Amino acid sequence: MYWLATRNGVVSVSRWRSLALLLRSPLNKHACYCPSPLIRRQFGRIHCFKDQKTSRGYTKKCKAPDKPPNDKDLSHMVWWKERLELCRKPSTLNLIKRLVYSNLLGLDVNLKNGSLKVGTLNAEILQFKSKFPREVLLCRVGDFYEALGIDACILVEYAGLNPFGGLRSDSIPRAGCPVVNLRQTLDDLTQNGFSVCIVEEVQGPTQARSRKGRFISGHAHPGSPYVFGLVGVDHDLDFPEPMPVVGISRSARGYCITLVLETMKTYSSEDGLTEEALVTKLRTCRYHHLFIHSSLRDNASGTSRWGEFGAGGLLWGECTARQFEWFGGDPLAELLYKVKELYGLDNEVTFRNVTVPSENRPRSLHLGTATQIGAIPTEGIPCLLKVLLPSNCTGLPALYIRDLLLNPPAHEIASTIQATCRFMSNVKCSIPEFTCVSSSKLVKLLELREANHIEFCRIKNVVDEILHMHRSIDLREILKLLMDPAWVATGLKIDFETLVSECEWLSNRIGQMILLDGESDQQISSYANIPGEFFEDMESSWKGRVKKIHIEEEVAEVERAAEALSSVITEDFLPILSRIRATSAPLGGPKGEILYAREHEAVWFKGKRFAPAVWAGTPGEEQIKQLKPALDSKGRKVGEEWFTTMKVEDALMRYHDAGAKAKARVLELLRGLSTELQTKINILVFASMLLVIAKALFAHVSEGRRRKWVFPTLTGFSSSKGGELFDETKGMKITGLTPYWFDVSEGSAVHNTVDMQSLFLLTGPNGGGKSSLLRSICAAALLGICGFMVPAESALIPQFDSIMLHMKSYDSPADGKSSFQVEMSEMRSIVNGATSRSLVLIDEICRGTETAKGTCIAGSIIEALDQIGCLGIISTHLHGIFTLPLCTKNTVYKAMATEYVNGQTKPTWKLADGICRESLAFETAKEEGLAEAIIQRAEELYSSVYAKEASSRLSDEQLAQFGSEGAHLQSNRAPAGSLGRKTEPTNKMEVLQDVKTAVTLICQKKLTELYKPKTTSDVPVLNCVAIAAREQPPPSTIGASCVYIMFRPDKKLYIGETDDLDGRVRTHRSKEGMKNASFLYLTVPGKSIARQLETLLINQLLSRGFPVANLADGKHQNFGTSSLSFDSITVP
Repeated sequence: MYWLATRNGVVSVSRWRSLALLLRSPLNKHACYCPSPLIRRQFGRIHCFKDQKTSRGYTKKCKAPDKPPNDKDLSHMVWWKERLELCRKPSTLNLIKRLVYSNLLGLDVNLKNGSLKVGTLNAEILQFKSKFPREVLLCRVGDFYEALGIDACILVEYAGLNPFGGLRSDSIPRAGCPVVNLRQTLDDLTQNGFSVCIVEEVQGPTQARSRKGRFISGHAHPGSPYVFGLVGVDHDLDFPEPMPVVGISRSARGYCITLVLETMKTYSSEDGLTEEALVTKLRTCRYHHLFIHSSLRDNASGTSRWGEFGAGGLLWGECTARQFEWFGGDPLAELLYKVKELYGLDNEVTFRNVTVPSENRPRSLHLGTATQIGAIPTEGIPCLLKVLLPSNCTGLPALYIRDLLLNPPAHEIASTIQATCRFMSNVKCSIPEFTCVSSSKLVKLLELREANHIEFCRIKNVVDEILHMHRSIDLREILKLLMDPAWVATGLKIDFETLVSECEWLSNRIGQMILLDGESDQQISSYANIPGEFFEDMESSWKGRVKKIHIEEEVAEVERAAEALSSVITEDFLPILSRIRATSAPLGGPKGEILYAREHEAVWFKGKRFAPAVWAGTPGEEQIKQLKPALDSKGRKVGEEWFTTMKVEDALMRYHDAGAKAKARVLELLRGLSTELQTKINILVFASMLLVIAKALFAHVSEGRRRKWVFPTLTGFSSSKGGELFDETKGMKITGLTPYWFDVSEGSAVHNTVDMQSLFLLTGPNGGGKSSLLRSICAAALLGICGFMVPAESALIPQFDSIMLHMKSYDSPADGKSSFQVEMSEMRSIVNGATSRSLVLIDEICRGTETAKGTCIAGSIIEALDQIGCLGIISTHLHGIFTLPLCTKNTVYKAMATEYVNGQTKPTWKLADGICRESLAFETAKEEGLAEAIIQRAEELYSSVYAKEASSRLSDEQLAQFGSEGAHLQSNRAPAGSLGRKTEPTNKMEVLQDVKTAVTLICQKKLTELYKPKTTSDVPVLNCVAIAAREQPPPSTIGASCVYIMFRPDKKLYIGETDDLDGRVRTHRSKEGMKNASFLYLTVPGKSIARQLETLLINQLLSRGFPVANLADGKHQNFGTSSLSFDSITVP
C-alpha cells in the first residue's frame, strides 16, 4: 500500500483508495470492494464487540448489530480510518478512541447516545450518510448543525470546533457549529479537501411528540460552495474557481490528462503531453480528486516500479506527494464513472466534451520554462503575469491570461487575439466595465434555482454589455473577433447573430421581472406609532427584488395587515401611554413605551408601575385590563415588563402570514426565472467568458501601452520538398528588446537587438546578462505566439510549435536523483521534443558534472539540436566546447561583450559576435563579499595552472570586447538576470449635451489662440467623449493628458485634469454615492495645456450658468509653455 502524505494547499485530501491498491490485485471495471482476511481481522470489532462496557458505575449490555457491514461499506470505513490517521490534535485523538468501525458513522452502540434503533436521530443520520459515505455529514438540529462519530472527529480536527460534552468518555463523539457559523465551517472543511453533505430540517409547525422532517439540501465541495437558501438573501456569495476531478494516463502518443468539472457537466482531454508539461498542469491545477490510470505502472524502460528508471521519474515525484487513487479500464469512461460515484450523480447524467482541436497549437510549457519566466509564481523570478496586466486586474481575467501563457493557443487564435488587441489599442469611445461572472457560478445557481435578485442584475449587466458592444460601431468588430477565443475557452460554438438575439431576449426578460438598480416601486411600510425597524426587518427580505406588478395582490395584503396592526396598537397601547405621560410623579413613577422585540419579531408594550392603585374608570384603565404577558414562540413569558393583547397578537399573526406569503411568492418568481434561464445557459456561459476575455485583453493593452510595448509581426512556416520544412521567414528578429520585468518609465533598461537565424552558442562573464537575455527572449517569443504585446521596439516572431527554456537544475530527493540526473532528464525531454519550428533556450549546459565529460555531452547535445534545425541559444562556461570537432552547420558563436574601464574588465550586457572566455569570476566573488585572502589565493592558483592557456586565448578575448551593430541588453545586475445600455432620463441627456457643446467650443477657441493656425482648415474639430455609468475610458487615454468633467449626483460639475484618466475615474467612483458617476473628457497635448483648460472651463462654465463644485481650482494662474503644434493634438 502506498501511504501518501498531504500536500500543502487544497489538493485532493479526499482520495478514494480502491481495493486494487490495498491488495495489488487486477482492477476490474466497477468492481466491488472485496476485503482480504487481513483487513477483516484488522476490523474484527465490526463483528465482535465486548460483551459489556462499564461507564460511570453502571453496566450496559451490548446488542450485536442485525447484520455485519457489507464489503462496500467496509471499504468506506477503511478510507475514513486512513483520514483519521492524519489527525494530530489531542482532543481529536481522544474522540477517535471512542470510535468503533461497525457502521459508516463509527458509532459505538455501547456508549451513551449511541443507539442506532429505527426511529432515532442517529439512525436517520446513518441513512443519509449511507447515500454519501465519503462526505462529512452535517445535520441541522434546532439552532445547530451537528456531526456524529467519524464526522465529529473531522470537525474538531479541521474546523477548530470543540466536541460536545467536553472530554467525557462515556458518550459518542459529537461536534457541531451554530447556524450562523455554517459558512465558516464549510470553508474550513473544503479548504482541507473534504466534501460535505448538509441535511436541513423542514421548516414550519410540527405535531407534538413528532420528529421534524429532514432532507439533503445540498453539498459543499472544494471549489463548489453550498448555495441552499441563497435565493432569499440580499447579499452575494463568493464563488471560487471550480476544482476538477483529474485523471492521468499514458498512451503511445504520450501522457494524457482529463479534467472533469461536475458543476459544468463538462470534460476535456489533452493527449500527447510530455512528462514536464503534465507536471506543469498538475502544479497549476487545484483539483478535487486525482486518479492515476494503471497504464502508468509500466514505464518506458519496462521496469515494474513506476518512476524507477528513465521516463516517469518527475511525474512520480510529483504524485507521491499527493493523495491519489489508481483506476483501470477505459481511461475516459472509467473516470466519468468515478465522478458520478463521487458526486452521487445518476448514470443518466451526461458530460459534454469541451476539448478544442489541437491542430497548429504549440505545446504546453514545460515546468522549468513556466517557473523561470514567472508564468508560475516562483520565488526570486520576476512574475510575467504581473507585468502583463495592471495591478487592479485580478481574478478571472488574470486566470485567463495565465492559462493562455501556460497553454499557448493555436496560431489562428493567436492571430485573432492580436488583431483584437490592435483594435482595442486604437478605440476612442468609452468601453463597458466588463462584468466578470464565473461560468460555474451561473450554472450551479440556475441549475439549483438559487439565483437571487443580485445575481439576476449581474446577469443582465453581462448581456447588456454584449449588446452595448454590438451597438457601438467602434466595439462591434472587437465583439466579432472575440467569438473565436470564447469558443476555445468554453467549447461552445455560437453564431454571432444568435448571441446578440439571445442576449436581447435575456435582457428584456430579466428587466421585466427584476427590480433593477435605480428603480423603486415598493416602499417599506411606515406608521408613526410602530418602530420603523420592525417593518424594515420584516419587509426588506422580499421587497425590492421583483417588480411590483408581479406581486400586487401580496403587497396589497401586507399593506392592509400593516395598517390593521397600526390601528390595533393605536387602540390598545396609545391610551396607556397617554395615561403615563399625563401622570406627573417623582422618581419611581410609571413608565411605558411601544418597542420592537427584534428577537421575537413582534411589537409589544414595555412598561412598569403603570397599573392604578385604585381602579376608578379613568382613561386607559380599560386598556390596561386587556394586557397580558408577552410569550415567546415556545409559550414562555418573555419578561416581567413585556405585555401585549389578544388583538395585537392576532394582528401580528395576520401581518406575519401576509409577509410570509409575499416572500414565498417572490422566491417562487425568482426560482421560476431561474428555470426559464436554464434553457439559455450555454449563451450565458459563452457571454460571461467573452467578457472575461475582453476585460483581460483591454487590461493587457492598457498596461502594454503604458510600458510602451509593441505588437509583433507573426510569421508562419512553409512546408515543401522531401517532408522537410522550409520557411521564407524562419528567423526571429527582435529590435530594442528589454527584460520584461523592467518598466520603461524607470529609464534604466538597456535595449538589445536579437537577429536569430540559427542556433546561438553564447558565452560571457558572470553577471554579463546571459540569463537575462534568455529569459527576455523566451518571454517575448511566448507573448508573441499568444497574441500579446512584447517588450521591444519591433519584433518578427515565428509561430513556434514549442518554446523550451532550461536554466538551473536542483536535485530531487523524492525521486532519488541528483541535480545532474534531473538536468539530463530535462535534456532528454527537450531534444526529443524539439523540431525545426521550436525555440530552445538552455542556460549553462552540463554544469552539474565533471568538466571534460560534461563538455562532450554538451557538444553532442549542440550537434543534435543543430541537426534538428531549431532556433535557440545555448549558453555555457565550458570553453572546451570550442576545441571539440563539432559537426554543425546552423550554429554561430555569440558573446556577452565586455569592455575595459579604468584598467578593469566590465560587462556591457550587449550581445556581440564571437567568443568571450573571460568569466570575471574573481571580480564577482569580490563584489559578493568573499574574503580577500581567499580571492588572492585563488588568483595564485589560477596563475600557476592556467596562465599559459589564458595567454593563448588573448586574441579570442579581444575579439569579444566590441558589440555588434547597436545590440544592447540591460541586466543592471538585476535579480532576475543574475538575476448594456441603460436609458437615461431625458433632462440628464440634455444637460450632458449642453455641457459637451460648451466644453468643445471653449477648448477649441483656447487652442486656436494658443497655436495660431495659418488657415481655418488647420483647426481640428475636438470631440468630447462621454463615459456613462458602468463604462470606463479606452486604452488610448493611457499616458495622455486629459481634461474631464464629472457629473455629480448633486447636479454640480467637477472639472479636472489628469495624465491617468482611468485611475482618476476609479478614484472618483470609489467615493460614497459616486458609483454611477458619468464623465466627459478630451485629450490635449501636455499637462500644462490641460491645467490651463481646466481653469478656463471652471470659470467659463460657471459664467454660462452651469453649477461647478471645485471653484477653488479656477484660481490657478501659473502654467508652463508648450511648443506643440496642432499636428500633435489627438482628436478622439
